[in-house]
Amino acid sequence: MDAITEPRSLGVADAAYSRLRSDILGGELLPGMKLKLDALRERYEVSVNTLRETLSRLAADGLVEAKGQRGFTVVPATLADLIDITETRRLLECHAARLSVEQAGLEWESRLVGAYHKLSRAEELVAKEGDKHADQLERYNREFHIALISGCNSRWLLHFHGMMYDQSLRYRMLAFRVKNFPRDQSRREHKQILDAALARKVDTLIAVLGTHITKGAEMYAEHEAGSGKTGRKGRK
Repeated sequence: MDAITEPRSLGVADAAYSRLRSDILGGELLPGMKLKLDALRERYEVSVNTLRETLSRLAADGLVEAKGQRGFTVVPATLADLIDITETRRLLECHAARLSVEQAGLEWESRLVGAYHKLSRAEELVAKEGDKHADQLERYNREFHIALISGCNSRWLLHFHGMMYDQSLRYRMLAFRVKNFPRDQSRREHKQILDAALARKVDTLIAVLGTHITKGAEMYAEHEAGSGKTGRKGRK
């Protein structure tokens, strides 16, 4: 289990949901894969009834498709879907970031600085030791983006942003399998986002954040243009 989701102290059904969700987001269960109940029962050590409940929840999340009597499959990955997800996430996150800065208080600033500190340390560890700390990096990357928009005072913005973040994460994880990620560029952008937010430079923040969000989509699009299908290489 990686750090995309952490099913600690959960019931059987919730733990199965968390594990399956993590494997879909992390690319262990590939887009379009048929989710056979017998194989899943053995892999996750839960009952068929629990699996059906879990897969129905994942279908509601937009990560699994129900095929009627034919069972369930992982939602396919397409370039058109990625473009839609990326643009929706960009609109939501940039708007929420703007609201957070405009309404910024000391607690929001402290959350953001604390989240950046953990993220920057994880980035340093990954730069030295590669994939050994990749899961930790993803966890702190999520925390940083959530901290950035946490002052928007809109539970619906936060809810829908969380959905789009997860959807874009799935594509980013797929891109990691076939292409080196520009980690130095990402580190610079995180620092620029922090500095602009703390300085209340909203226009600069939105410009850098928008570019940062679309980068993962561009990586996947480049792969699709080059090969026409998702590869299975390990992350770099």
